[in-house]
Order: sequence, then C-alpha cells, then structure tokens
Amino acid sequence: MARNQLGVLDTLDAAKTQWYHFTAIVIAGMGFFTDAYDLFSISLVTKLLGRIYYHVDGAEKPGTLPPNVAAAVNGVAFCGTLAGQLFFGWLGDKLGRKHVYGITLMLMVVCSIASGFSFGHSVKGVMASLCFFRFWLGFGIGGDYPLSATIMSEYANKKTRGAFIAAVFAMQGFGILAGGIVALLVSSAFDHAFKAPPYSVDPIASTPSQADYIWRIILMFGAVPAILTYYWRMKMPETARYTALVAQNARQAAEDMSKLLQVNLLPEEDKVEMYRGNASNSFGLVSKEFARRHGLHLIGTATTWFLLDIAYYSSNLFQKDIFSAIGWIPSAETMSAIQEVYLIARAQTLIALCGTVPGYWFTVLFIDCLGRFTIQLMGFFFMTVFMFALAIPYDYWTQKSHRIGFLVMYSLTFFFANFGPNATTFVVPAEIFPARLRSTCHGISAAAGKAGAIVGAFGFLYAAQSKDPAKTDAGYPPGIGVKNSLIVLGVINFFGILFTLLVPESKGKSLEELTGENDEEGSEAEQAAEASYSQTVPIIQV
Repeated sequence: MARNQLGVLDTLDAAKTQWYHFTAIVIAGMGFFTDAYDLFSISLVTKLLGRIYYHVDGAEKPGTLPPNVAAAVNGVAFCGTLAGQLFFGWLGDKLGRKHVYGITLMLMVVCSIASGFSFGHSVKGVMASLCFFRFWLGFGIGGDYPLSATIMSEYANKKTRGAFIAAVFAMQGFGILAGGIVALLVSSAFDHAFKAPPYSVDPIASTPSQADYIWRIILMFGAVPAILTYYWRMKMPETARYTALVAQNARQAAEDMSKLLQVNLLPEEDKVEMYRGNASNSFGLVSKEFARRHGLHLIGTATTWFLLDIAYYSSNLFQKDIFSAIGWIPSAETMSAIQEVYLIARAQTLIALCGTVPGYWFTVLFIDCLGRFTIQLMGFFFMTVFMFALAIPYDYWTQKSHRIGFLVMYSLTFFFANFGPNATTFVVPAEIFPARLRSTCHGISAAAGKAGAIVGAFGFLYAAQSKDPAKTDAGYPPGIGVKNSLIVLGVINFFGILFTLLVPESKGKSLEELTGENDEEGSEAEQAAEASYSQTVPIIQV
C-alpha cells in the first residue's frame, strides 16, 4: 500500500457509492453516447448516399458509393478520432482534465450539426464537405476517450472503480441503439409521407428527393445529448488526483473534494512536497524508467485494443453487407431507398438490443468480481469461437431456414466483444499508468485501437466483396468473400488472446498502489507493489 498516500485520495478510494458517482457516470457517459451515435450512424445511411448521389440511368441495381468515397466516408471519422486521442490525451495531462473536457464536447456538437449541412454544387463537393466535418467530429470524439476514462477512474473508489469506468463506456451501447431507433423513426415517417416504389419498378421514383433530408437528420441528431450535458460537464471540479499529484496543489484538491464528498479534508501540503521530491515520480513517457515499469503494459493495452477494433468495427460498420450477403435484407432493387434505410436500421437495432447493449452491462456487473484480465481473455476466446463457427459452415448459414441461427451467433459475437475486450481495453489504461501520464497513455492505447478500426473500415470494405467479379458492388475489385473475411477476423481475435497476457490485473487496488506513486523512494513497499503488479495471472503460493 502507498505509504505516503494523501488523505484526500484515501477518502476517495474508501468512499461509499454516492450521488456524485452516478452524476459523473451520466456526464461522462453522455459523451460516449454521442461518440457511438456519431461513429456508427454513418453505416445506416451509406447505401442511401449511394442511391441519391451515384445513381446511374439504366443500371440494373441502385447506385452505390464508389470504393474510394465509401472508404473515406466510413473511415475519415476514425482518422480524426485517432488524432484527437493522441492530442487531447497529451493535453489532458498538461492542462488538466476539466479544462480540455468542454472543448471536445463543443467540437462534437458543432461538427454533428455541420455534417447534416454538407452541401455543394457537385456530388464531390457534398462528399468532401461531409468528410471534412466528420474528420473534425472524430477529432472531438477522440478527446473524449482518454478524458472520460481518466476522470471516472480518478473520481471512483477502488472497490467499484471498474464498474464505474465500464458504465461510462456502456453508454456507447445506448448510443448505437439510439442511432438505429432514430433511423427507424425518421425513415418510417418519411416512408409514410412520401410513398416510393421499389427500384425495379421505377428507378427514379424509388429515391424521392425528400430522401436527402433523411441522412442529414440522422447525423445531426447526435448533437442533442451532447448539448444537454455541456453545462454539467463544465460544473465538474478538476479531479483530486490531477490537482494534488500533477498540479501539486494540495489545498485546492482538499477544497474541491470537501465540497464534493461533504467532509472536512486537510490539505497535507507536506506530503505533496515529499511527492515532488521523489525521483521515482518524475520520469517521463520516453524514458528507461517508464519502459522498465510500464513498457510491456503499454504494449499490451495498445495491441489488444488494436486487434479488438479491427474485428469489432469491421463487423459493426458492415453489418448491412453481411445481412445482405445472407439474404436477411432483401436485394436493393426490390426496395425503395427509404425502405432500405428502415430495414438496415431494424437489423442493426436488433443486433444492438440482443447482443451489444447486454454485453456492456454484463461487464459493469462482473468486472469488479471476475477482474479485467479474466473478462478480456474470455471475451477474445468466445469471439474467436463464434467467428469460426460462422465462417467455416458459412454456406449452411446462408440458407433461408438457418438465417435466424446466423443472427443468434452473430449477436453472441457482439455480446462477448462487449462483455469482454471492447470494455476492458477502455478500462485498464485508465488505471495502470501514473497520474501525470495517465491521459496520454490512455490516448496512445485508444489511438492504437482506432488504427485497428481504420484497418477494419478500409480493409473489410474490399475484403468482403465476392470472389465472383459479377457479384461485386459497382467499382470494387473481387475480394476474398464474407466467409474468408470472417475467418481472418477469427484469427485476429485469437491473437488478442495472446497479447492479453501482457495486460496486468488492476482489480481492487488503488491507482497509487498500481503505479507506485506516493511510495517512499526505494522502499520495500514499492518493490513489493511492483513485484505484485507485474504478475498478470494470479499465482497460488503454498
């Protein structure tokens, strides 16, 4: 245990679950609600964008986005997110979590609204402006990852810290679900007001001019929850751990937490002075000491998040293509543009309701019981099993009588992604690094994840195309097919199991115990903590 732990940090670690914990979860969680809504709602409208802006007269099938445009529209937000995670993660350690927190939210609000106002004199102008605003939308979203995780981690008590951080991330599931519900409501309303025939009956009339409003409304709605929480986000005090350990202002930390916890706390400036004078609390990110203490841990958190996001985002963003391939969504020419949006939204909403959302909340319930390591290992294992179970007998699942079975298996894959590495890769980097580097290291880990999402978004788009040139989408070269793409994702999940062995267990320990902060320099306590911390798999001593 940290020998020189500040009283204010001890009080936070031992605090019972209080109202401010739930307030922090909602305030930070609504940012993730918006993040997920904005990142995944684009998959609901890409086919509609193809019909509206890339219609070809006389073509047997409706227009689709060209490969380069589809890759840009789907992937540009991830590029922005990666940049935002690195930049705001670093800035959060330099300026403080609270000072940067409002900037990211306003960026999301402005760019969500601006995405819906993507206009131009030509098709290229519309797509270019959409990509421009979605890049900066992603930039704001990227900042929310390290800041929300770090803030919740530093506010929480050590007994239920994992559940609190996971609950913030679980709001992502509601964001995905909300995206599907909004798309269902909007498309249903437009379908009722503007009846359109299938493409095979009348190619022009199948996409009424009013359909152009559908995708704009869906994208702009993402700004609403962010606007609602902006005021409360600005009212949150800076975390005591940043104020005391990084800004080294013990008096301010005690004042802020006294108000929050409604107890009297002493500043303990002498302990902050001891912390300042401890050489073990001064090493930087690029140093031998960091590499010795945390190097393998950073590699573990970054690689597992990278591998997870390749599988998770490729599966999530291209559900519509998988559902079309197995015949769960009818062929495009048998529907109008508005009907297609409705059916895609319905399919993705069912997946979110049956697999995605429950998986997140199972993690919240069990993470402080089973531990982060166990849940992550279990999640990667079952994702591997279900991906292979879908891929190897793929022809069996494409038969009409077996499509419900495919849907169940596919939902289970998402369930164990969320009751598994999708949640734990977010939680662990917010716990195991020193306060002065915590936001930066979480940003690096998250950015590695988004690099995986970019690989998934761009790679799966081409890989999932049929091997038969006659069956590929317009403009795409033949790929390896959905079956082989699922096999590749299964292999990626298997490697996730292996790299999880580099990730330590952080259950039940204070943040300072995990990082060695506040220990006396060279003390036996520090050495024991480091030895204990370096063990990933629990060892039973006889």
